[in-house]
Amino acid sequence: MSEYQSIGVIGGGAWGTALAETAAKAGRDVTLWCVEPEVARSINSTHENSVFLPGVTLSETIRATNEIGDLADCDAILAVAPAQHMRPVLKSFAPHCREATPVLLCSKGIERGTLKLMTDVLDEEIPSAIPAVLSGPSFAIDVAKGLPTAVTLATRHKSLGSALMNAIGTPRFRPYWSGDLIGAEIGGSVKNVLAIACGISEGKGLGKSAHAALIARGFAEMTRLAVAMGAERETLSGLCGLGDLVLTCSSTQSRNMSCGVALGEGRALADIMGERKAVTEGVATAPAVVELSHRAGVRMPICEAIAAILSGDVSVDDAMEMLLNRPFTTEGD
Repeated sequence: MSEYQSIGVIGGGAWGTALAETAAKAGRDVTLWCVEPEVARSINSTHENSVFLPGVTLSETIRATNEIGDLADCDAILAVAPAQHMRPVLKSFAPHCREATPVLLCSKGIERGTLKLMTDVLDEEIPSAIPAVLSGPSFAIDVAKGLPTAVTLATRHKSLGSALMNAIGTPRFRPYWSGDLIGAEIGGSVKNVLAIACGISEGKGLGKSAHAALIARGFAEMTRLAVAMGAERETLSGLCGLGDLVLTCSSTQSRNMSCGVALGEGRALADIMGERKAVTEGVATAPAVVELSHRAGVRMPICEAIAAILSGDVSVDDAMEMLLNRPFTTEGD
């Protein structure tokens, strides 16, 4: 039996629900905290998240709740609140969190204003918790349906990583351990911004060659920032870096890429976001990534262009011209 038999999941969106489902399939007792009362009612009464993950039948053992204190006795926590909402959610959970509880951070983003990674936010709000990061190429619907998926699970100590992998892993949801939390966080954050860029390219009809170039050059930007912040270069070549980048930049199942497609087709950002229930993390993360890159002295022209488009400072066409007219240079720059 796993050391972590009871799992609490903070966040009843599609991704939180999918992780609750895979933990239940792994044989754990799962309590899922949802903001919306209708989501908790739907899961408890029909075993389906009809709001955020319709059409997927969930394990009957998942218990949904609107009281975050109901997670107090869980052996480990999966924190799946959107990155820009993670701090207030962790603050509300802090009085209920037992000392030395592992908190697996499953959201991908950088906090605007503070430029903090999610591990930094956790350390400030629940300093007694043990941090871990889950990141990698995974769509919620695939995980919920039990389709084969592999992800990175990063912890400072391998023994904790092994225990958490055994707690939530299944033959079809395969976590791989890494000791590089920073690399896992940066990869998961920056790929959302780059997916918007690839979506714009798709929406503008720029072709597959441009798409491939954006992925490759974006990967270079992601790696430069991560290494400057203390990550290991090899981490970014793995599931939580290149793997997640390829998935998110290659399918309109990605909220970030589909947002970019709509922008490339000429739609206004406000209209795109107004139609969505789920959070598009790259929109909030883009300006934070750019600020962080300036602080670290790292060049990230693609991310800068996306941030400028999202802020309304430049048009899509002008941003394209700026990128295409940059001076020729070596591939390492």
